[in-house]
Amino acid sequence: MVSQWGIKFAVHLITNHFGKIVANVCEKLLNQGPLTLDLIVRYTELSTLHVKNSLLVLIQHNCVQPFNIQVEIAVEMLLWRPTCVQILEGLLHNGRLNLKQIIDRASQGKENAEAEDTVRESLCKLLMARYVERCPVPEVSIAEETDDNKKKRGSKAAMEFKAPMTTEQRVIEAATRGDMTRFSLTADTEYNSDEETKPSDISVAENVAKEELTLWRANFEEFIRYLRDKALIENVRARMDDGAATVLRAVLEATRNKDKQVKIEKSEVMKTENGRTMTMDRVKASLVQLGCSNQMLYEYIIDLEHIIHWARNEEVESIVLKRYGRDAYRMFRYLSKGKRFCPTDKIADDTLVEKREAPKLLFKLWKENYLQMEKVTATLSAGNTNKSSTIFMWKVNQPLLWEHVLDELYHGALNLKLRIAFEQESNEEILNISKKKVKESEPLQKKYRRLNNVLLLLGSSLMKLDDTIMLFNDF
Repeated sequence: MVSQWGIKFAVHLITNHFGKIVANVCEKLLNQGPLTLDLIVRYTELSTLHVKNSLLVLIQHNCVQPFNIQVEIAVEMLLWRPTCVQILEGLLHNGRLNLKQIIDRASQGKENAEAEDTVRESLCKLLMARYVERCPVPEVSIAEETDDNKKKRGSKAAMEFKAPMTTEQRVIEAATRGDMTRFSLTADTEYNSDEETKPSDISVAENVAKEELTLWRANFEEFIRYLRDKALIENVRARMDDGAATVLRAVLEATRNKDKQVKIEKSEVMKTENGRTMTMDRVKASLVQLGCSNQMLYEYIIDLEHIIHWARNEEVESIVLKRYGRDAYRMFRYLSKGKRFCPTDKIADDTLVEKREAPKLLFKLWKENYLQMEKVTATLSAGNTNKSSTIFMWKVNQPLLWEHVLDELYHGALNLKLRIAFEQESNEEILNISKKKVKESEPLQKKYRRLNNVLLLLGSSLMKLDDTIMLFNDF
């Protein structure tokens, strides 16, 4: 479930791209979940025509998946819109295109035959790299939930330690094509590279018709995977060294990070471009540095989940240090390493924090949802009387904390986007003045430099925040 600040951030992005009416429809879907057309009209208080047009815009840009009479919204598609060139630029700008539209867009100013061959070849390369994919099935049907089906799936999920699938997850699974079709240019046509088996005129016409019906889109999942892996590699590089980062890159390339625990041989690392310069001993040392366990002589098991948890903890600890100070940071770090509740006095003694200051800081962290607290009543016997005292116990609940931190990150990203928009609107006159006039006026130069520095600072801060959001949202 996406947090409220995540929803607000997504709605802000949709408003900027498509306007308030489309954003209104999007917001209701994000808050309410799958809705019928009639319910969307009722909740938004828009006309049926406005709602239909808004849904078509959201479907076109891969934000909504229709199924039967309901729709499901994919939030991640709203939060992340990577930029590319050529074919990807067209797909990102228009949402989804058929092959003819892609070719027409790319063939401007070129000979048609040459352009078509070039576009087909480029599209094939993008499909092989999984940066482009066929759009999901336009409209899918899912079986109605019955009590028997729920019990069967619930028992199976319990055996596999998995939660039952939600309606949204079932829709996405039903709409997703198999990889052979999803990343193939000729899966439903009869085109063949063998010159001896040329298709007939009728089959060529049929293939052209199929191509016009087949829609393509940018594969956001692959872009996020690439950016996510890059962020994790840079995190390891900053905290360890280049050798550990090189080894981790090789692991992620070999496994595509499908599993939480993966097996890797030292020789696989040395086959990669950056790993070729590393000796076997250096690779082994980096694997040990990453906390890998040696299963066989040359085979290691890497716990990627442990590395992700470690990176998240480091990020949260840095937030606590900047926001609450070094004493609070020491106590938080002490608690984050344990799994049980710990009393205030013990925390203060073990972290060398003054006992008068420790409760204040711990309560502050608790009020900000960084700690979990429980009260324990203890009875002490003193002669003939019994005295009761309350002991406060503290603990870091990582899953709950990470959800809270992600919500704060969404809040921060939304504030940055709003501040950038405010600066641009407030200084619209300066932005519209020609560079020649700016150079001729010293006061204008100062204002322009100030605005440029502010926008660069806000933009770079937003990029850093995006990387952190990825660490908590996409792993």
